Amino acid sequence: MSFQAGFIAVVGRPNVGKSTLTNELIGQKLSITSHRPQTTRHRIHAIDTTDNYQMVFVDTPGIHIGSKKAINAYMNRAASSTFNDVDMILWLVEAGKWTKEDERVLEHIGKVDVPVVLCVNKIDKLVKNDQVLPYLQKLGEKFQAAEVFPLSAFKKAHSSALRSLILKYLPQREAIFDADYITDRTEKFVVAEFIREKLMRNLSNELPYDLTVEIEKFELDGRMYRIAARVFVDKASQKSIVIGHKGEVLKKIGEESRLSIEGFLEKKVFLELWVKVRQGWSNDKRALASLGYD
Repeated sequence: MSFQAGFIAVVGRPNVGKSTLTNELIGQKLSITSHRPQTTRHRIHAIDTTDNYQMVFVDTPGIHIGSKKAINAYMNRAASSTFNDVDMILWLVEAGKWTKEDERVLEHIGKVDVPVVLCVNKIDKLVKNDQVLPYLQKLGEKFQAAEVFPLSAFKKAHSSALRSLILKYLPQREAIFDADYITDRTEKFVVAEFIREKLMRNLSNELPYDLTVEIEKFELDGRMYRIAARVFVDKASQKSIVIGHKGEVLKKIGEESRLSIEGFLEKKVFLELWVKVRQGWSNDKRALASLGYD
């Protein structure tokens, strides 16, 4: 049997479950997740390789509308540029819900000439109300996908079936990356993302959108990684929120981050976190570029 390989974009509006699905499809945690929209800020290649195929999933930021900050423009560019560089698309929507941001995704998908699998998440929400067929028919009126794949939860049974479906459309070619690659991103990048995930999960509603993480030290010392990271916030008042009373919030974030990083690097980790104010960083193109948003 010939080897199959290709790029599969995972697209959709913010907070619809793209990163969770990507992690399930490759069988490990790589893309960060939270219940907050716009958790994913970068385009990330997540790679699943076997003896018969290599699937390169392209996890993208959610295409969104409404915000005019430079970082939002960056995320929309990262997402929209993906449509023309892949072999097929997994378009994730939420059952029973259709927004202006879903409509914006549809505008991009309508312009491409690759197979699109429409993945309908949380389909069990409609089963109880006997609304599945009407909803799928309504989606079919908006767009004729190559396949429709219902998801009631992200479980191994679903990810296995979805991979089998992907193989129907994946081209025959040699592997794109070496077999031991799980991503094209550096370990430092993934570590910074894990820390940002814990910040987003632990902090108040608005604050996570005004912070980012930069790794200042990443060294292997014998059997232990020594990592120092700086958390940038937009305002001085936000610094005290991130640190918390007697440093308790930052300590909790550090402990949770360390455990995730140790699981990823498979080594002990000594992690130091600092918080620094960098006013206006999320709306400054030069600041964004210096922080890896390029």
